[in-house]
Amino acid sequence: MLRSALLGTALALCLAPGAALAGKANDTLVYASDSDLENISPYHNNMREGVILMHHVWDGLVLRDNATGKYVPLLATAWKWVDPTTLELALRTDVKFHNGDALTADDVVFTVNYVLSPEAKVVTKQNVSWMAGAEKVDAHTVRIKLKEPFPAAMEYLAAAVPIYPKAYFEKVGLEGFAKAPVGTGPYKVVSAASGQGVKMAKNPDYMAGSPKGAPKIGKLEFRVIPDGESRVAELMTGGIDWIWRVPSDQADSLKAVPDVAVLSSETMRVAFLIFEMQSDDPAIKPIKDERVRKAISMAIDRQAMVDNLVRGGARVMHAACFIEQTACVQDTVVKYAYDPAKAKALLKEAGYPNGFDTEIYAYRERDYAEAMIGYLQAVGIKAKLNFLKYPAMRGELHAGKAPITMNTWGSFSINDASAFTGNYFKGSGDDRSRDPEVQAWLNEADSIVDETKRLELYGKALKRISEKAYVLPLFSYSANYAFTKDLSFTAQPDELPRFYAASWK
Repeated sequence: MLRSALLGTALALCLAPGAALAGKANDTLVYASDSDLENISPYHNNMREGVILMHHVWDGLVLRDNATGKYVPLLATAWKWVDPTTLELALRTDVKFHNGDALTADDVVFTVNYVLSPEAKVVTKQNVSWMAGAEKVDAHTVRIKLKEPFPAAMEYLAAAVPIYPKAYFEKVGLEGFAKAPVGTGPYKVVSAASGQGVKMAKNPDYMAGSPKGAPKIGKLEFRVIPDGESRVAELMTGGIDWIWRVPSDQADSLKAVPDVAVLSSETMRVAFLIFEMQSDDPAIKPIKDERVRKAISMAIDRQAMVDNLVRGGARVMHAACFIEQTACVQDTVVKYAYDPAKAKALLKEAGYPNGFDTEIYAYRERDYAEAMIGYLQAVGIKAKLNFLKYPAMRGELHAGKAPITMNTWGSFSINDASAFTGNYFKGSGDDRSRDPEVQAWLNEADSIVDETKRLELYGKALKRISEKAYVLPLFSYSANYAFTKDLSFTAQPDELPRFYAASWK
Protein backbone atom coordinates (compact mmCIF):
# COMPACT_ATOMS: atom_id res chain seq x y z
CA MET A 1 0.00 0.00 0.00
CA LEU A 2 2.85 2.38 0.86
CA ARG A 3 4.50 1.83 -2.50
CA SER A 4 1.19 2.47 -4.29
CA ALA A 5 0.73 5.74 -2.41
CA LEU A 6 4.24 6.85 -3.30
CA LEU A 7 3.73 5.94 -6.94
CA GLY A 8 0.51 7.92 -6.97
CA THR A 9 2.22 10.98 -5.55
CA ALA A 10 5.08 10.51 -7.98
CA LEU A 11 2.69 10.37 -10.94
CA ALA A 12 0.99 13.58 -9.80
CA LEU A 13 4.34 15.33 -9.60
CA CYS A 14 5.39 13.97 -12.95
CA LEU A 15 2.24 15.34 -14.59
CA ALA A 16 2.47 18.69 -12.84
CA PRO A 17 3.33 21.62 -15.13
CA GLY A 18 6.98 22.60 -14.93
CA ALA A 19 8.08 19.51 -12.97
CA ALA A 20 11.81 19.98 -12.46
CA LEU A 21 14.36 17.44 -13.58
CA ALA A 22 17.77 17.07 -12.00
CA GLY A 23 20.42 14.47 -12.70
CA LYS A 24 23.23 13.41 -14.95
CA ALA A 25 21.84 15.01 -18.12
CA ASN A 26 21.97 18.43 -16.49
CA ASP A 27 25.14 17.68 -14.47
CA THR A 28 23.17 18.84 -11.41
CA LEU A 29 23.01 16.78 -8.23
CA VAL A 30 19.90 17.87 -6.34
CA TYR A 31 19.73 16.63 -2.76
CA ALA A 32 16.89 17.22 -0.35
CA SER A 33 16.30 17.24 3.39
CA ASP A 34 13.49 18.13 5.74
CA SER A 35 15.25 20.88 7.70
CA ASP A 36 16.13 24.45 6.75
CA LEU A 37 19.00 26.46 8.17
CA GLU A 38 18.65 29.46 10.44
CA ASN A 39 21.83 30.85 8.91
CA ILE A 40 24.11 29.37 6.25
CA SER A 41 27.19 30.51 8.18
CA PRO A 42 28.65 27.31 9.71
CA TYR A 43 29.34 29.04 13.01
CA HIS A 44 25.75 30.25 13.25
CA ASN A 45 23.79 27.03 12.89
CA ASN A 46 24.17 23.58 14.42
CA MET A 47 22.09 21.67 11.89
CA ARG A 48 23.44 18.65 10.03
CA GLU A 49 22.45 20.37 6.77
CA GLY A 50 24.82 23.17 7.76
CA VAL A 51 27.66 20.72 8.43
CA ILE A 52 27.23 19.30 4.91
CA LEU A 53 27.31 22.75 3.33
CA MET A 54 30.34 23.71 5.43
CA HIS A 55 32.46 20.89 4.04
CA HIS A 56 31.52 21.72 0.46
CA VAL A 57 31.73 25.52 0.49
CA TRP A 58 34.50 26.06 3.04
CA ASP A 59 37.82 24.46 3.94
CA GLY A 60 39.55 24.19 7.28
CA LEU A 61 43.24 24.14 8.02
CA VAL A 62 43.50 20.34 8.12
CA LEU A 63 41.36 17.34 7.20
CA ARG A 64 41.01 13.91 8.77
CA ASP A 65 41.58 11.14 6.24
CA ASN A 66 38.66 8.74 6.73
CA ALA A 67 40.65 5.76 5.50
CA THR A 68 43.65 6.21 7.80
CA GLY A 69 42.32 8.42 10.60
CA LYS A 70 45.36 10.68 10.14
CA TYR A 71 45.24 14.46 9.80
CA VAL A 72 46.39 15.72 6.41
CA PRO A 73 47.10 19.23 5.07
CA LEU A 74 44.22 21.25 3.66
CA LEU A 75 44.65 25.04 3.90
CA ALA A 76 47.73 24.43 6.03
CA THR A 77 50.74 22.64 4.55
CA ALA A 78 52.46 21.81 7.84
CA TRP A 79 52.10 22.35 11.59
CA LYS A 80 53.99 21.95 14.82
CA TRP A 81 53.34 22.31 18.52
CA VAL A 82 55.55 25.11 19.82
CA ASP A 83 54.41 24.24 23.33
CA PRO A 84 51.35 22.43 24.76
CA THR A 85 49.12 25.47 24.14
CA THR A 86 50.61 26.92 20.94
CA LEU A 87 50.07 25.40 17.51
CA GLU A 88 51.95 26.95 14.58
CA LEU A 89 50.68 26.33 11.04
CA ALA A 90 52.16 27.16 7.64
CA LEU A 91 49.53 28.07 5.03
CA ARG A 92 49.30 27.34 1.34
CA THR A 93 50.24 30.30 -0.86
CA ASP A 94 48.04 29.42 -3.86
CA VAL A 95 44.53 29.45 -2.38
CA LYS A 96 41.85 31.91 -3.43
CA PHE A 97 38.43 32.51 -1.96
CA HIS A 98 35.44 32.27 -4.27
CA ASN A 99 35.45 36.06 -4.74
CA GLY A 100 39.09 36.04 -5.89
CA ASP A 101 40.72 37.21 -2.63
CA ALA A 102 43.93 35.37 -1.80
CA LEU A 103 44.05 33.40 1.44
CA THR A 104 46.59 34.80 3.92
CA ALA A 105 47.34 34.56 7.62
CA ASP A 106 45.08 37.58 8.14
CA ASP A 107 42.02 35.50 7.20
CA VAL A 108 42.87 32.73 9.66
CA VAL A 109 43.61 35.15 12.49
CA PHE A 110 40.42 37.08 11.77
CA THR A 111 38.27 33.93 11.69
CA VAL A 112 39.56 32.54 14.97
CA ASN A 113 39.44 35.81 16.86
CA TYR A 114 36.03 36.74 15.43
CA VAL A 115 34.30 33.48 16.38
CA LEU A 116 35.72 33.76 19.90
CA SER A 117 34.34 37.28 20.35
CA PRO A 118 31.00 37.85 22.14
CA GLU A 119 29.67 39.97 19.29
CA ALA A 120 29.92 37.02 16.91
CA LYS A 121 27.13 35.24 18.82
CA VAL A 122 28.40 31.89 17.62
CA VAL A 123 25.90 29.04 18.01
CA THR A 124 28.57 26.32 17.95
CA LYS A 125 30.59 27.70 20.86
CA GLN A 126 31.74 24.28 22.03
CA ASN A 127 33.57 23.82 18.71
CA VAL A 128 35.81 26.85 19.23
CA SER A 129 35.86 27.61 22.96
CA TRP A 130 39.05 25.56 23.45
CA MET A 131 40.98 28.27 21.59
CA ALA A 132 42.19 31.48 23.23
CA GLY A 133 42.97 33.31 19.98
CA ALA A 134 45.25 33.46 16.96
CA GLU A 135 48.18 35.63 15.93
CA LYS A 136 50.02 36.28 12.69
CA VAL A 137 53.67 35.22 12.39
CA ASP A 138 54.05 36.28 8.76
CA ALA A 139 51.88 36.45 5.63
CA HIS A 140 51.46 32.68 5.50
CA THR A 141 52.16 31.51 9.05
CA VAL A 142 49.83 31.65 12.03
CA ARG A 143 49.81 30.56 15.63
CA ILE A 144 46.69 29.37 17.39
CA LYS A 145 46.79 29.76 21.15
CA LEU A 146 44.83 27.32 23.31
CA LYS A 147 43.32 28.23 26.67
CA GLU A 148 44.90 25.05 28.03
CA PRO A 149 46.11 21.76 26.58
CA PHE A 150 43.31 20.13 24.59
CA PRO A 151 43.88 16.57 23.32
CA ALA A 152 41.21 16.83 20.62
CA ALA A 153 42.48 20.09 19.10
CA MET A 154 43.40 18.64 15.70
CA GLU A 155 40.07 16.81 15.47
CA TYR A 156 38.16 20.06 15.99
CA LEU A 157 40.34 21.93 13.51
CA ALA A 158 39.64 19.23 10.95
CA ALA A 159 35.89 19.10 11.45
CA ALA A 160 34.55 22.39 12.71
CA VAL A 161 36.79 25.43 12.09
CA PRO A 162 36.22 26.69 8.52
CA ILE A 163 38.15 29.78 7.45
CA TYR A 164 36.36 32.99 6.40
CA PRO A 165 37.61 35.82 4.14
CA LYS A 166 38.50 38.75 6.40
CA ALA A 167 38.03 41.66 3.98
CA TYR A 168 34.78 40.39 2.51
CA PHE A 169 33.20 39.47 5.84
CA GLU A 170 34.10 42.82 7.39
CA LYS A 171 32.56 44.55 4.35
CA VAL A 172 29.21 42.70 4.27
CA GLY A 173 28.81 41.61 7.90
CA LEU A 174 27.10 38.45 9.08
CA GLU A 175 23.76 39.31 7.45
CA GLY A 176 25.36 39.89 4.08
CA PHE A 177 27.56 36.83 4.44
CA ALA A 178 24.51 34.65 5.10
CA LYS A 179 22.96 35.83 1.83
CA ALA A 180 26.12 35.55 -0.27
CA PRO A 181 28.67 33.40 1.55
CA VAL A 182 32.26 33.03 0.34
CA GLY A 183 34.67 30.20 1.12
CA THR A 184 37.57 28.35 -0.46
CA GLY A 185 35.84 24.97 -0.86
CA PRO A 186 35.23 22.77 -3.89
CA TYR A 187 31.82 24.38 -4.48
CA LYS A 188 30.76 28.01 -4.37
CA VAL A 189 27.31 29.31 -3.48
CA VAL A 190 25.32 30.72 -6.39
CA SER A 191 22.20 31.54 -4.37
CA ALA A 192 20.76 30.91 -0.92
CA ALA A 193 17.10 31.42 -0.03
CA SER A 194 15.61 30.77 3.39
CA GLY A 195 13.02 28.01 3.31
CA GLN A 196 14.00 26.90 -0.18
CA GLY A 197 17.63 25.87 -0.22
CA VAL A 198 21.05 26.59 -1.64
CA LYS A 199 22.41 26.38 -5.18
CA MET A 200 26.11 25.72 -5.72
CA ALA A 201 28.48 25.42 -8.66
CA LYS A 202 31.83 23.70 -8.97
CA ASN A 203 34.74 25.95 -8.05
CA PRO A 204 36.89 26.02 -11.21
CA ASP A 205 39.82 27.46 -9.25
CA TYR A 206 39.77 24.92 -6.44
CA MET A 207 43.25 24.31 -5.08
CA ALA A 208 45.25 21.62 -6.82
CA GLY A 209 46.15 18.59 -4.74
CA SER A 210 43.43 19.09 -2.13
CA PRO A 211 42.75 15.88 -0.17
CA LYS A 212 39.07 16.48 -0.93
CA GLY A 213 39.92 16.04 -4.60
CA ALA A 214 38.65 17.99 -7.58
CA PRO A 215 34.83 18.03 -7.66
CA LYS A 216 33.42 15.95 -10.50
CA ILE A 217 29.78 17.09 -10.61
CA GLY A 218 29.15 20.53 -12.08
CA LYS A 219 26.34 21.78 -9.86
CA LEU A 220 24.86 20.95 -6.46
CA GLU A 221 21.49 22.06 -5.19
CA PHE A 222 20.18 21.63 -1.66
CA ARG A 223 16.40 21.74 -1.47
CA VAL A 224 14.18 21.92 1.62
CA ILE A 225 11.24 19.51 1.31
CA PRO A 226 9.64 19.05 4.75
CA ASP A 227 7.34 16.15 3.82
CA GLY A 228 9.01 12.76 3.59
CA GLU A 229 6.63 11.26 1.03
CA SER A 230 7.11 14.29 -1.21
CA ARG A 231 10.87 13.79 -1.09
CA VAL A 232 10.49 10.14 -2.07
CA ALA A 233 8.07 11.01 -4.86
CA GLU A 234 10.40 13.65 -6.29
CA LEU A 235 13.23 11.15 -6.27
CA MET A 236 11.09 8.69 -8.23
CA THR A 237 10.18 11.30 -10.85
CA GLY A 238 13.69 12.68 -11.30
CA GLY A 239 13.07 16.00 -9.55
CA ILE A 240 15.82 15.22 -7.07
CA ASP A 241 18.73 12.79 -7.08
CA TRP A 242 19.48 12.01 -3.44
CA ILE A 243 17.59 11.85 -0.16
CA TRP A 244 18.27 10.51 3.31
CA ARG A 245 16.49 9.92 6.63
CA VAL A 246 14.19 7.62 4.70
CA PRO A 247 12.00 5.59 7.11
CA SER A 248 12.75 1.89 7.01
CA ASP A 249 9.39 0.93 5.49
CA GLN A 250 9.83 3.46 2.67
CA ALA A 251 13.41 2.31 2.13
CA ASP A 252 12.15 -1.26 1.73
CA SER A 253 9.59 -0.12 -0.85
CA LEU A 254 12.17 1.90 -2.78
CA LYS A 255 14.37 -1.16 -3.25
CA ALA A 256 11.82 -2.38 -5.79
CA VAL A 257 11.80 0.88 -7.76
CA PRO A 258 13.82 0.84 -11.00
CA ASP A 259 16.69 3.33 -11.24
CA VAL A 260 16.75 3.96 -7.48
CA ALA A 261 19.53 2.69 -5.22
CA VAL A 262 19.05 2.27 -1.46
CA LEU A 263 21.90 2.25 1.05
CA SER A 264 21.73 1.83 4.84
CA SER A 265 24.49 2.29 7.41
CA GLU A 266 24.97 3.24 11.06
CA THR A 267 26.04 6.81 11.76
CA MET A 268 27.56 8.71 14.68
CA ARG A 269 24.20 10.39 15.33
CA VAL A 270 22.65 9.45 18.67
CA ALA A 271 19.02 9.93 19.72
CA PHE A 272 18.42 10.70 23.38
CA LEU A 273 15.93 12.18 25.81
CA ILE A 274 16.86 15.32 27.73
CA PHE A 275 15.16 15.74 31.11
CA GLU A 276 14.52 19.27 32.38
CA MET A 277 16.20 19.91 35.73
CA GLN A 278 16.42 23.71 35.96
CA SER A 279 12.85 25.00 35.74
CA ASP A 280 10.71 25.77 38.81
CA ASP A 281 7.51 25.33 36.78
CA PRO A 282 5.19 22.93 38.71
CA ALA A 283 4.65 21.02 35.46
CA ILE A 284 8.34 20.09 35.51
CA LYS A 285 8.32 18.86 39.13
CA PRO A 286 7.86 15.12 38.41
CA ILE A 287 10.81 15.09 35.96
CA LYS A 288 13.14 16.60 38.57
CA ASP A 289 12.69 13.49 40.69
CA GLU A 290 15.51 11.05 39.96
CA ARG A 291 13.18 8.08 40.48
CA VAL A 292 10.84 9.35 37.78
CA ARG A 293 13.69 9.79 35.28
CA LYS A 294 14.84 6.24 36.01
CA ALA A 295 11.27 4.98 35.63
CA ILE A 296 11.05 6.61 32.21
CA SER A 297 14.38 5.03 31.30
CA MET A 298 13.04 1.58 32.19
CA ALA A 299 9.63 2.12 30.57
CA ILE A 300 10.97 2.45 27.00
CA ASP A 301 11.94 -0.67 25.07
CA ARG A 302 14.87 0.77 23.15
CA GLN A 303 15.90 -2.56 21.63
CA ALA A 304 12.42 -3.06 20.20
CA MET A 305 12.58 0.43 18.68
CA VAL A 306 15.94 -0.41 17.09
CA ASP A 307 14.62 -3.72 15.75
CA ASN A 308 11.32 -2.44 14.42
CA LEU A 309 11.72 1.27 13.66
CA VAL A 310 15.33 2.33 13.28
CA ARG A 311 16.94 -0.83 11.92
CA GLY A 312 19.84 -0.81 9.44
CA GLY A 313 22.67 -1.48 11.90
CA ALA A 314 21.55 0.91 14.65
CA ARG A 315 22.48 -0.01 18.24
CA VAL A 316 21.09 0.82 21.67
CA MET A 317 23.26 3.46 23.35
CA HIS A 318 23.95 3.56 27.10
CA ALA A 319 26.52 6.36 27.52
CA ALA A 320 25.93 10.01 26.63
CA CYS A 321 28.11 9.88 23.50
CA PHE A 322 28.54 7.72 20.42
CA ILE A 323 30.04 4.38 21.37
CA GLU A 324 32.97 4.59 18.90
CA GLN A 325 34.09 8.12 19.87
CA THR A 326 37.39 8.55 21.67
CA ALA A 327 36.77 8.74 25.45
CA CYS A 328 33.20 7.42 25.22
CA VAL A 329 33.72 5.13 28.20
CA GLN A 330 31.11 2.38 28.39
CA ASP A 331 32.08 0.15 31.32
CA THR A 332 31.13 2.58 34.09
CA VAL A 333 27.62 3.57 33.02
CA VAL A 334 24.26 2.28 34.24
CA LYS A 335 22.49 0.30 31.53
CA TYR A 336 18.75 0.64 32.04
CA ALA A 337 16.94 -2.53 30.98
CA TYR A 338 13.36 -2.48 29.75
CA ASP A 339 11.34 -3.23 32.90
CA PRO A 340 7.84 -1.66 33.00
CA ALA A 341 7.01 -3.35 36.32
CA LYS A 342 10.00 -1.75 38.00
CA ALA A 343 9.18 1.54 36.30
CA LYS A 344 5.69 1.48 37.85
CA ALA A 345 7.20 0.66 41.25
CA LEU A 346 9.56 3.63 41.02
CA LEU A 347 6.71 5.95 40.03
CA LYS A 348 4.72 4.76 43.03
CA GLU A 349 7.71 5.32 45.29
CA ALA A 350 8.06 8.84 43.89
CA GLY A 351 4.43 9.60 44.74
CA TYR A 352 2.89 9.01 41.32
CA PRO A 353 1.12 5.64 41.62
CA ASN A 354 -1.28 6.62 38.85
CA GLY A 355 1.32 8.35 36.74
CA PHE A 356 1.13 12.01 35.68
CA ASP A 357 0.66 14.24 32.64
CA THR A 358 3.68 15.67 30.85
CA GLU A 359 4.95 16.77 27.43
CA ILE A 360 7.56 15.49 25.00
CA TYR A 361 9.14 17.89 22.53
CA ALA A 362 10.58 16.59 19.26
CA TYR A 363 11.63 17.92 15.86
CA ARG A 364 12.13 14.80 13.72
CA GLU A 365 11.05 11.15 13.51
CA ARG A 366 7.55 11.67 14.82
CA ASP A 367 7.04 7.89 14.76
CA TYR A 368 9.90 7.42 17.23
CA ALA A 369 8.40 9.98 19.61
CA GLU A 370 4.95 8.43 19.30
CA ALA A 371 6.36 4.98 20.06
CA MET A 372 7.89 6.29 23.27
CA ILE A 373 4.65 7.99 24.22
CA GLY A 374 2.99 4.58 23.90
CA TYR A 375 5.55 2.99 26.21
CA LEU A 376 5.08 5.75 28.79
CA GLN A 377 1.31 5.41 28.59
CA ALA A 378 1.70 1.74 29.54
CA VAL A 379 3.21 2.71 32.91
CA GLY A 380 0.74 5.54 33.55
CA ILE A 381 2.61 8.55 32.17
CA LYS A 382 0.39 10.47 29.77
CA ALA A 383 2.64 12.47 27.46
CA LYS A 384 1.52 15.02 24.89
CA LEU A 385 3.71 15.46 21.81
CA ASN A 386 4.83 18.94 20.80
CA PHE A 387 6.36 18.47 17.33
CA LEU A 388 8.23 21.63 16.29
CA LYS A 389 10.92 22.80 13.94
CA TYR A 390 14.35 22.49 15.49
CA PRO A 391 14.99 26.20 16.29
CA ALA A 392 11.61 26.46 18.04
CA MET A 393 12.20 23.24 19.97
CA ARG A 394 15.65 24.38 21.03
CA GLY A 395 14.17 27.69 22.23
CA GLU A 396 11.67 25.87 24.44
CA LEU A 397 14.45 23.62 25.75
CA HIS A 398 16.69 26.55 26.66
CA ALA A 399 13.76 28.36 28.30
CA GLY A 400 13.14 25.37 30.57
CA LYS A 401 9.67 24.78 29.14
CA ALA A 402 10.23 21.26 27.80
CA PRO A 403 9.87 18.55 30.48
CA ILE A 404 11.24 15.91 28.09
CA THR A 405 12.96 16.59 24.78
CA MET A 406 13.73 13.98 22.16
CA ASN A 407 16.92 15.28 20.59
CA THR A 408 19.58 13.93 18.27
CA TRP A 409 23.24 14.85 17.99
CA GLY A 410 25.76 14.00 15.30
CA SER A 411 28.72 15.61 17.12
CA PHE A 412 29.59 17.65 14.01
CA SER A 413 31.27 14.42 12.81
CA ILE A 414 33.96 14.98 15.48
CA ASN A 415 35.34 11.64 16.61
CA ASP A 416 35.76 12.57 20.26
CA ALA A 417 33.27 12.31 23.14
CA SER A 418 33.87 15.95 24.03
CA ALA A 419 31.84 16.90 20.95
CA PHE A 420 28.81 15.39 22.72
CA THR A 421 29.46 16.06 26.40
CA GLY A 422 30.84 19.54 25.74
CA ASN A 423 27.52 20.65 24.37
CA TYR A 424 25.17 18.93 26.82
CA PHE A 425 27.01 18.81 30.16
CA LYS A 426 29.36 21.80 30.42
CA GLY A 427 26.89 24.60 31.12
CA SER A 428 25.46 25.54 27.72
CA GLY A 429 21.78 26.23 27.12
CA ASP A 430 21.42 22.58 26.14
CA ASP A 431 22.76 21.45 29.52
CA ARG A 432 19.61 20.95 31.59
CA SER A 433 21.29 19.18 34.51
CA ARG A 434 24.06 21.72 35.25
CA ASP A 435 25.83 19.30 37.56
CA PRO A 436 28.99 21.05 38.88
CA GLU A 437 30.74 17.75 39.58
CA VAL A 438 30.18 16.51 36.04
CA GLN A 439 31.32 19.85 34.65
CA ALA A 440 34.50 19.75 36.74
CA TRP A 441 35.40 16.23 35.60
CA LEU A 442 34.79 17.10 31.95
CA ASN A 443 36.69 20.38 32.13
CA GLU A 444 39.68 18.62 33.63
CA ALA A 445 39.45 15.73 31.15
CA ASP A 446 39.41 18.10 28.20
CA SER A 447 42.50 19.97 29.36
CA ILE A 448 44.95 17.11 29.87
CA VAL A 449 46.86 15.00 27.38
CA ASP A 450 47.36 12.01 29.70
CA GLU A 451 45.09 9.50 27.94
CA THR A 452 44.70 7.20 30.96
CA LYS A 453 43.70 10.03 33.27
CA ARG A 454 41.37 11.47 30.64
CA LEU A 455 39.54 8.15 30.28
CA GLU A 456 39.26 7.88 34.06
CA LEU A 457 37.64 11.31 34.28
CA TYR A 458 35.28 10.59 31.40
CA GLY A 459 34.35 7.34 33.11
CA LYS A 460 33.40 9.25 36.25
CA ALA A 461 31.38 11.88 34.38
CA LEU A 462 29.49 9.44 32.18
CA LYS A 463 28.78 7.19 35.17
CA ARG A 464 27.22 10.04 37.16
CA ILE A 465 25.20 11.20 34.14
CA SER A 466 23.75 7.69 33.85
CA GLU A 467 23.26 7.17 37.60
CA LYS A 468 21.31 10.41 37.87
CA ALA A 469 19.52 9.75 34.56
CA TYR A 470 20.10 13.31 33.38
CA VAL A 471 19.52 12.06 29.85
CA LEU A 472 18.42 8.75 28.40
CA PRO A 473 20.60 7.68 25.45
CA LEU A 474 18.33 5.83 23.05
CA PHE A 475 20.16 4.48 20.00
CA SER A 476 22.51 5.32 17.20
CA TYR A 477 20.89 6.33 13.95
CA SER A 478 20.88 4.26 10.84
CA ALA A 479 20.87 6.49 7.80
CA ASN A 480 18.78 5.19 4.93
CA TYR A 481 19.94 6.86 1.72
CA ALA A 482 18.07 6.63 -1.56
CA PHE A 483 19.47 8.02 -4.79
CA THR A 484 19.43 7.69 -8.53
CA LYS A 485 21.42 4.76 -9.86
CA ASP A 486 23.21 7.20 -12.15
CA LEU A 487 25.05 8.47 -9.07
CA SER A 488 28.18 6.92 -7.61
CA PHE A 489 27.88 7.69 -3.89
CA THR A 490 29.51 6.17 -0.80
CA ALA A 491 28.19 6.68 2.74
CA GLN A 492 30.47 7.27 5.72
CA PRO A 493 29.82 6.62 9.44
CA ASP A 494 30.34 10.30 10.28
CA GLU A 495 27.02 11.17 8.60
CA LEU A 496 28.75 13.52 6.18
CA PRO A 497 27.75 12.89 2.56
CA ARG A 498 30.73 13.94 0.49
CA PHE A 499 29.15 15.09 -2.74
CA TYR A 500 32.49 16.56 -3.80
CA ALA A 501 33.73 12.96 -4.05
CA ALA A 502 30.62 11.69 -5.87
CA SER A 503 30.34 11.30 -9.64
CA TRP A 504 27.95 10.28 -12.38
CA LYS A 505 28.25 6.75 -13.69
